[in-house]
Amino acid sequence: MQLNGKYASLADLRRGEQATIRSLVLPESDSRRLMELGFLPGGAVRAGRSAPGGDPRVFEVDGSEVALRRETAALIEIER
Repeated sequence: MQLNGKYASLADLRRGEQATIRSLVLPESDSRRLMELGFLPGGAVRAGRSAPGGDPRVFEVDGSEVALRRETAALIEIER
């Protein structure tokens, strides 16, 4: 899904929604760490629960649950 010529971000997913990771628009060291955790382009990700204030959120990827802050999730492009 494209919105206004841009791809949606991981931060846009609602709880229970699933998407495919398109790209990580982060500094190389941050991208590398997230890829080690399973956030790989072409991989599936599902939005899970969130902290009471909504940040951080838990995402299910590659059989694991990983909590990400909204600012980081906003830099991971997805396709729904």
